[in-house]
Amino acid sequence: MPPSPLRWLILGLLFAISVVTYIDRVNISVTARQMMPALGITEQEMGLVFSAFVVGYALFQIPGGWLSDRWGIRLILMIALIWWSCFTAWTAVAATSFLAVPFGVVGALACVRFFLGVGEAAALPTFNRAVTDWLPSHERGLGIGIAIGGIGIGAAITPPITAWVMVNYGWQTAFYLSSGLGLGLAAIWWFLAADRPASHRWHKPHRTEAPSLSVPTKQPSIPWSVFRRTPSVWWLVVSYGCLGYVAYVYMSWFYLYLVNVRGFTVLSGGLFAAAPFLMILLSCPAGGWVTDRLAIRYGITKGRQIVGMMGMGLAAGSIALGASVESPYLAIASLSLGAGWLYFTIGAYWSSTSDLSPTHAGSLSGLMNMGANIGGALSPTFTPWIAQQWGWTASLSVAAAMALIGGIMWLGIHPGDGLTPDTTGL
Repeated sequence: MPPSPLRWLILGLLFAISVVTYIDRVNISVTARQMMPALGITEQEMGLVFSAFVVGYALFQIPGGWLSDRWGIRLILMIALIWWSCFTAWTAVAATSFLAVPFGVVGALACVRFFLGVGEAAALPTFNRAVTDWLPSHERGLGIGIAIGGIGIGAAITPPITAWVMVNYGWQTAFYLSSGLGLGLAAIWWFLAADRPASHRWHKPHRTEAPSLSVPTKQPSIPWSVFRRTPSVWWLVVSYGCLGYVAYVYMSWFYLYLVNVRGFTVLSGGLFAAAPFLMILLSCPAGGWVTDRLAIRYGITKGRQIVGMMGMGLAAGSIALGASVESPYLAIASLSLGAGWLYFTIGAYWSSTSDLSPTHAGSLSGLMNMGANIGGALSPTFTPWIAQQWGWTASLSVAAAMALIGGIMWLGIHPGDGLTPDTTGL
C-alpha cells in the first residue's frame, strides 16, 4: 500500500471531484425557479429535463466502470470532467441553440442534460476503482465514504450560492461558473493523480516492496454470467435502486418543495436546502467507518448488512415524519436526518462491490449504480405527479416506503460470500 500522504491526496482529489459533480447536478434544481417562467416550462416538463440527466447517467454507468477498469482512473476521470463541464455550460444556452429547432426548448434542454449525465456516469464507478486499488480492504468503506461524501459539500453549497448568483447575475451565469470549476479541476487531477500507487511519480517503494507494474495492458473480460448467477449482485442493484429513488427526490425537488410548499423565500429556501447535504457530508464517511469496523468484528456480510438495514430503515422513519409534521423547521430537521441516514449506507453498498469482485470493482459498481439511477430516473417525474394527485405528504411517504423496502433487501445481500464460482475461476 502507498504511504498515507499519497492515499490522502487521491482521496482528497476524489472528494473535490464529487463536490463538482453535485454542483453540476443540483444547480438546475435551483435555477429552475427562474428557468421555468423564462422559458415557458411547466413543472412536469422540468421533471422530464431532470429525468433526462438521470437516464444518461444510468445507461452509461457500466461503460464508465469498464473504462476505468480497462484504461485507469487518471485518463478516464480527466476526460469525464472535461465532457460534463462542457455540457454544463451548454445548459445555459440550450434553449436558443441549434438543438431547439428540431427538438423544441424542452427537448434541447433534455438532450444537453442527457449528455451531461453520460459524462458524469464515469465518476463514481471510477472512484470505486480508485479506492479498491489505493486502499486495503479494511479501509474501503471509509475511503469510498470520504470520496462520495463530497456530494454533501457540493449539494449543500449549491442551493444558496446558485440562488444568490441567479438573483444577482441571472440563472445562466450559475452554469458558466460551475463549468469553469470543472475544467480547472480536470487539469489538477491530470497533474496530481495516478492510476495505481506504484505508477505515481511521488511513490517511493519500500526496500521489501516487490516491483509493480502500473496499469495492466489488458483487464480480464467482465464475467457477466457470474454476475447474473449471483443473487447478492441483483439484490444489491435493486436495493440501491430504492436508494436512488429517494436520493433524487432531494436532488431534484427539495429546494422547490421548501419554497413552493413550506413557504420559504428564494434565498432562505436556498439556505435551508443545504441542510440534508450537510448531513450527508458527515454521514457518508461515518457510515463507511462503521461498516469497516463491523466487518472486522462480525465478518464482511454482517458488517455491511447491519449498516445497510439500519441506515435505510432510519431514513424511512425520518422522511415519513418530516412529510407529516406541520412545523416547516421540524420538517427540515427530520428530512435532513433522513438524507443523512440514507447516505450512511453508502460505504456498505460500494464496499460490497469490491468485496464481491476486486478485479471488476469499476464494472460491478457501475452495474449497481445503474440500478440507483433507474430508480432516480423515475423519481423526478413521479414525485411532482404524486404530489399533484394526492399532495406532497403522499409523495414523500412513497419515498419513505422505498427506503424501507431497500433496507429489507439487505437480507439477500451477502458480499462476504463473493461471486458464484464458474469456469472462469473468479
